Amino acid sequence: MIPKTFGSFGHTEKPELDLNEIGQTDDLEEGMSSLENPYMLSTLAPRLWPFMRHSITSVRLSAIRTLERLLEAGYRRSITDECSSFWPSFIVGDTLRIVFQNLLLESNEEILQCSERVWNLLLKCQVEDLENAAKLYFSSWIELATTPYGSSLDATKMFWPVALPRKSHFKAAAKMKAVKLENENYKNKALESVESMLAEQNGDASANSMKIVVGADLDISVTYTRVVTATALGVMASKLTGPPLQYVVEPLWKGLSSLSGVQRQVVSMVLISWFKELRQFPKSDEVVAGISSKFRLFLLDLLACSNPAFPTKDSHLPYAELSRTYSKMRNEASQLYNATEASGMYNDLLTSVKVDIENLAVDEAVNFASQLAFMGNGNSGPESDGRNLFEELESLKQKLLTTAGYLKCVQNNLHLTVSALLAAAVVWMSELPAKLNPIILPLMSSIKREQEEILQNKAAEALAELIHHCIERKPGPNDKLIKNLCSLACMDPRETPQAGALSSVEIIEDQDLLSFGSSSGRQKSKVNMFSAGEDRSKVEGFISRRGSELALKYLCMKFGGSLFDRLPKIWHCLVEVLKPCNLEGLTPEDEKLIDRSIDSISDPQILINNIQVVRSIAPFLEATLRPKLLTLLPCIFGCVRHSHIAVRLSASRCITAMAKSMTLDVMGALIESVVPMLGDMTSVHARQGAGMLVSLLVQGLGLELFPYAPLLVVPLLRCMSDCDHSVRQSVTHSFAALVPLLPLAREIKKTHNFWSNCFDNSHIDDYKLAFELKVTLRRYQQEGINWLAFLKRFNLHGILCDDMGLGKTLQASSIVASDIAEHIAANKGEDLPPSLIICPSTLVGHWVYEIEKFIDPSLLTTVQYIGSAQERFSLRSQFNKHNAIITSYDVVRKDIDYLKQLFWNYCILDEGHIIKNSKSKVTSAVKQLKAKHRLILSGTPIQNNVLDLWSLFDFLMPGFLGTERQFQATYGKPLLAARDSKCSAKDAEAGVLAMEALHKQVMPFLLRRTKDEVLSDLPEKIIQDRYCDLSPVQLKLYEQFSGSHVKQEISTMVKLNDDSGGPPKASSHVFQALQYLLKLCSHPLLVVGEKIPDSLLPMLSEVVPANSDIAAELHKIHHSPKLVALQEIMEECGIGVDASSSEGTITVGQHRVLIFAHTKALLDIIEKDLFQAHMKNVTYLRLDGSVEPEKRFEIVKAFNSDPTIDALLLTTHVGGLGLNLTSADTLVFMEHDWNPMRDHQAMDRAHRLGQRKVVNVHRLIMRGTLEEKVMSLQKFKVSIANAIINADNASMNTMNTDQLLDLFTSADGKKGGRMSKSSTQSDVDTKLPVKGKGLKAILGGLEELWDHSQYTVRVRSKPIFGEVKRLNQSQDCNDLSRFLE
Repeated sequence: MIPKTFGSFGHTEKPELDLNEIGQTDDLEEGMSSLENPYMLSTLAPRLWPFMRHSITSVRLSAIRTLERLLEAGYRRSITDECSSFWPSFIVGDTLRIVFQNLLLESNEEILQCSERVWNLLLKCQVEDLENAAKLYFSSWIELATTPYGSSLDATKMFWPVALPRKSHFKAAAKMKAVKLENENYKNKALESVESMLAEQNGDASANSMKIVVGADLDISVTYTRVVTATALGVMASKLTGPPLQYVVEPLWKGLSSLSGVQRQVVSMVLISWFKELRQFPKSDEVVAGISSKFRLFLLDLLACSNPAFPTKDSHLPYAELSRTYSKMRNEASQLYNATEASGMYNDLLTSVKVDIENLAVDEAVNFASQLAFMGNGNSGPESDGRNLFEELESLKQKLLTTAGYLKCVQNNLHLTVSALLAAAVVWMSELPAKLNPIILPLMSSIKREQEEILQNKAAEALAELIHHCIERKPGPNDKLIKNLCSLACMDPRETPQAGALSSVEIIEDQDLLSFGSSSGRQKSKVNMFSAGEDRSKVEGFISRRGSELALKYLCMKFGGSLFDRLPKIWHCLVEVLKPCNLEGLTPEDEKLIDRSIDSISDPQILINNIQVVRSIAPFLEATLRPKLLTLLPCIFGCVRHSHIAVRLSASRCITAMAKSMTLDVMGALIESVVPMLGDMTSVHARQGAGMLVSLLVQGLGLELFPYAPLLVVPLLRCMSDCDHSVRQSVTHSFAALVPLLPLAREIKKTHNFWSNCFDNSHIDDYKLAFELKVTLRRYQQEGINWLAFLKRFNLHGILCDDMGLGKTLQASSIVASDIAEHIAANKGEDLPPSLIICPSTLVGHWVYEIEKFIDPSLLTTVQYIGSAQERFSLRSQFNKHNAIITSYDVVRKDIDYLKQLFWNYCILDEGHIIKNSKSKVTSAVKQLKAKHRLILSGTPIQNNVLDLWSLFDFLMPGFLGTERQFQATYGKPLLAARDSKCSAKDAEAGVLAMEALHKQVMPFLLRRTKDEVLSDLPEKIIQDRYCDLSPVQLKLYEQFSGSHVKQEISTMVKLNDDSGGPPKASSHVFQALQYLLKLCSHPLLVVGEKIPDSLLPMLSEVVPANSDIAAELHKIHHSPKLVALQEIMEECGIGVDASSSEGTITVGQHRVLIFAHTKALLDIIEKDLFQAHMKNVTYLRLDGSVEPEKRFEIVKAFNSDPTIDALLLTTHVGGLGLNLTSADTLVFMEHDWNPMRDHQAMDRAHRLGQRKVVNVHRLIMRGTLEEKVMSLQKFKVSIANAIINADNASMNTMNTDQLLDLFTSADGKKGGRMSKSSTQSDVDTKLPVKGKGLKAILGGLEELWDHSQYTVRVRSKPIFGEVKRLNQSQDCNDLSRFLE
C-alpha cells in the first residue's frame, strides 16, 4: 500500500514528460512544481523499495520487474537522445543497495535472475555515480557477502526502507537544485546530505530490529549467494578506472590477506568476475595492470601453501573458520594426555610420545591418539566415576579421533575450494607463471572432488581458459589434462555401466539404469541426488563425471569449430576403440568388419568407456564438427547388438544423447540401421538392444520424436509378443509413449491414411475368414472378428469382453481356425504351433462341443488335456497331431513346468478374470506361458476393483500399465478414496479423472458389446428384488449375535481403521462373523447345524412350539422366508402346482427355473425341505462341486434337451461360468456374492444368444440385514466397472487416432493430454454413476485437446518432415511399407 504521504502529490499529467528530467527554469516555483511531480523517476523508483523484500513472492517479483522496465525505458531513451545519464544520480546509490540485497537474500530463482539483469543495467549509469556508490558501499557489500555461515548479517550495513520518502525531502532537494550555485562541489554535498537524510529516515530506523542469520533459510544456498554477489561486485569493479579503484582494491586486499577461507573465496570470485569482464572488453589501464600484478603475486604465494593446515605463507595458523574446532581438538588431546598421565599405568608410553598440545595439528592429534594403545580388562585397575579406567581412556581417545577426523575432512574441503578459486583468479589475469603445477593441481582437484556444482563450474571454466593459453606452450600440459578429463568422465557408475557388475536386465532394472534423466536447476545441497547411505565411490564418481563434463563443455565453447584441430588429443580419445566409418554407402561387408573390430576387444569396459566419452562431449560440439562425430555412429550401432548388456546400455545412452543434439542426422541413420534389429529373430541381443535404445529415445527426445513415431510404432507392435520378456517390456513402454505423437505426423499422408485404417473400421473391408463357417455371423460378431484380425495382424493382444452369451467362444475359435487356414494356404514349410485354450474345468467339454459344431474338424482338431496326471502325461504325445489343446486352469497350474516349455500360436483364456489375483498360483502359472497371440475372453474383466484389470494386462502386455504398485497409486487409490461418501471434492475429482484416464488407457485393447446394444431381438431381462422379513428364529439368532463380543470386536476394528486412515485390516474371525450373518439370512440350520448347541436351546425354545424337537422343527420352511418365497415364485411359474387340487386349467405358461445358491448345504435344504416335502412333483437336476468336471457338461445338455425337467439347482461357483442354459427363463438367487460379477455371470447363463423368452431374475433379500449392505456394495462395483469399460469399447470406430492422443500417456505426461468438452459432457450421465461433488463441473472443465495448428506452432517441424519424407523415398529404407506391411 502507498502511504498517505503521497496523497497530496499532484496528478496532472503533462505532455512529453521526461521521467528523468529536473526542471531547468529560472522560476523557482516552476522548478519546485516539476520536482514535486509524482511521475518523475526520482519519485517513482523509491516507492518500490519497501516492496523489494516483501513476504509475498509475487509482490517482490512485480517490484523488481517494474524497476527493470523503468531502467530499460530510461536506457533506450538515453541512447536515442544521446544523453549520458538515464537514471537519476540522486537515487543510484539506493537502487544499487536495494538490488544488491536482493542478490544477497532472495531465494526465488526468477526474482534473482531479474535482479541480476537490473544490476547490470544500473552499471551502465554514469561512472561518477558508480564511483560514489563504490566509495560508500563496496566495503560493506564485501563484508556482507563474506559473513560466515551461522552468523548474523550486519544490519547497519544494509538498507531497510520501512517508509516511503516524504514530499518535504523532495522539496528540499528541489530548492537546492533550483538555487544556481556555481560551486558544483557544494551542489554534490547538498544532494549527499539529502540522500543521507533519506537513508536515515528510511533505513537506519529499523536496522537494529532486523536479524538475518546466514544459512538459516534452507531455500537459499549460501554458496550460490556468495557466487552471485561476488560476480556482481566483480562486474561493478570492471566499470571503474583510475584512482577510484582504491575503493575496490582495499576491501579485496583485506579479505585476501585475512585468515578467513570464506573471505578468500569471495575475493577470488570477485577477481575472477572482474578480470573475466575486462577480458571481454580489453582496454589499457596502467592502474589496473599494476593492481593485477600485485594481486597475482600474492595469489601465487597463497597457492604455494599446499598444506591445508597452514594456508598462509610464513604463518602456522589455520583457517579462521576452524579455530574453534582446533581449540576443541586440542582440549580433548589435553584431557587424554592428563588422564593417561594421572593413571600412572602408561608412563613409559607417554615418554615415547612427543606432543605439543598448544600447537597440535590434525595429523599430530591422530598420530598421538593412535600410539596410545591401552591394554587392560574390565576387572582390574582403579575406577573413575564408577567406570573402568581403561574404558574411560579409550572413550577419550575415540572422542579425539572423531574430532580430528572431522576437522581434517572439513579443512581439506575448505582448502580445496579456496585453492581452486585462487588458481582460477590467476588464470583470468592472463599472465601465467613458469611453473603451472600450483595452478593445475587445485583446478583438477576441484573437478575431481568439489561437491558444489557452481564452484566446480568456476574451476572447469578456468581450466578451459588455461588449456587455451597453453596451446603454443612446449612442452605443454594439454594432452595429459585432456586424457585425465576423459578418464574422469567414465568414473560415475550410474552413467558409465560397469561390465563386471551388470550381467542381466534384472540388475539394470533394480538399479533404475533404464531412465534417461538430466540434471537441471541449481543444487541447494551439495550432492542432493544421493541418499545418506549411498556408496561413497558412487558419490565421488558422480562428482568427477560432472566436473569433467563441465570442463569439456567449456573447451567446446572456447575452441568452437577448431576443437579437433587445436586439441587433437580429444579426437584421439574419441577413436581410441571406436573406428570412424562413412555413413553413406555402408555395405554388409563394412558391417561385418565393424562387428569383428568390436568383438576383438576382450575387455568390454574399454569399449564402454570410449562410448561414454563420446556421450559426454556430443551435446556440446559445434555444428561444424558434428559430421565428423557422426562417422562413429555405425560402430556405436554395432555396440547396440553387443553380447554384453552393459555395452548395449552404454551405446543406447550415447545414441540418445547424440540424438538430442543432432536429431535429424542421428534419427535418419537410426531408422535405417537400428529399427531392423527389432525384427532380427536370429539375435535376442539385437532385439534387446534396439528395444532398450527406443525406450531411452522416447524418454530423452519426447515431443521431438513425433516425425519418426510412425516409423517406429509398427516395428514396436510386432515386438510386443516377443518371446523375450525384457524386449516385450521395453517396447510396450515405448509403444504407449509414441502413440500420442501420431496425430502430429499427419503431414506424412501415407502414414496418416494407414493409421486411420487401422483404428477406424468404417474405412476398411470386413475380414474374410479363410474357411467356411457353419453358421452365419451376426453383424457385431463380424466386427468382433475384424478386431481380432487387427490384433493378429500387428501381434497385439486384447480382451474380448462382450456380454455373456454373445458368442465370444465362436469369435475366438473362428480367428484361430482362420489363422490355421491362412497358414495352410500360404504353403509355408514350417508347421504352425498349436493353440492353447484355457477355461474353467466345467467348460472344457463346452469348448469342444462349440468348435465341432461350427468348424470343420479337419481344419481345427481338438484334444481335451484333462484327467489324472497319468492320463495327461499320455496325452502329451498327441499335441503335435492337434492344433487346439483345451485344458483347465487347474491343469495349467499343475503342469506349468511342461506347458511353459512349448510355444503356442494362440493362448486364449476363457473367463480370464480368473487370473485377477496377481499373486495366485494360477495367475503365476498362466503368465509363464509363451504365445505369439494372447487373448482373454471375459464378460466381466473387472470384478472387485480396478487392480483386476492390471493383472489381466500383465498377462497380455507386461508393463503396459506399469508395475502393480504404480497402477495402484495412479488408479486404485484415487478410486478407493472417491468411493467414500465423506470424501472431499478434491478426492472426488481425482477419482473421476483416474477413472477416465484408465478407461482411455485400455480402450483400444478391449472390445465390449452388451446384449442391449447388439441383440435387438433378445428378450428383456427383468431383475426383481424380493424383500423378506426375518423369521422369529432368525431374528432371535440375529439379536443374539448383535449382543455378542464379536460385534463389539468388529466395531472396534472398523473404528481403528477409520482413525488410522490406512488400508483396512481384518482378521479371519471377522470374515467368519460376516459369513455367519449371511448364512443366517438364508436358513437357521446353516448356522446352528443339525445338532443344536446346548447354549442355544433355551433361546430357541422360546420361539418354537413347546415339547417339539427343535432340530426337526427348524426343517419347516416357514423358519426360512426365502424358502417360502421360492415356493411362491415356482408356483407363479406353474411349477410344482398340484393339478388335482386346482380348480380349472392352469393358465400360466411353461417356465423353467435356475436356482442359484453359494453352498451345497443350502441346495441340500431346498432339495429335502422344499422339493421332497412340499413340491414332490417338481423334476430337477443338480450341478455343484460334487459333480466331476467331465460329467458337468452332460448335465447341462440333459437339462437343455429335456423340457420336462422343471428346475436346475446350481452353485454360483460351478454353474455361473460359461454355460449355455437358454432353455430356462426364470432365475432365483437365494444368496448374493460380494463380487457382483459372479451374480451377473450366473444371470447370463439364461439371458444370452438363443433365448426367446423374457428372462425374469428374482433376488431374495432379507430386509434390514447385512444382505442389504452387500447389494449396495455390488452397485458401487458395477458402477466402477461400467465407467472404465463401456460403450466406447463397442466398436473400432471409437478407436481412431484423434482419441488415441492421450490414451497411452504416462502419469507424468498427462498434463498435455486433454479431453474434448463435448464428449465429456455427454459421457457424465451415462458413464459415471458417481453422484455429487460437482462431477459435471469437473469433467466439463477439462480443457480441449490441442488442434493441429497448435502443434504446428509448438514444434518446428518442416526440416524434420523433410528428412522423414527423404527416408520414405529412400531405397535403403525400402519405403515406409517395409515397416507397415
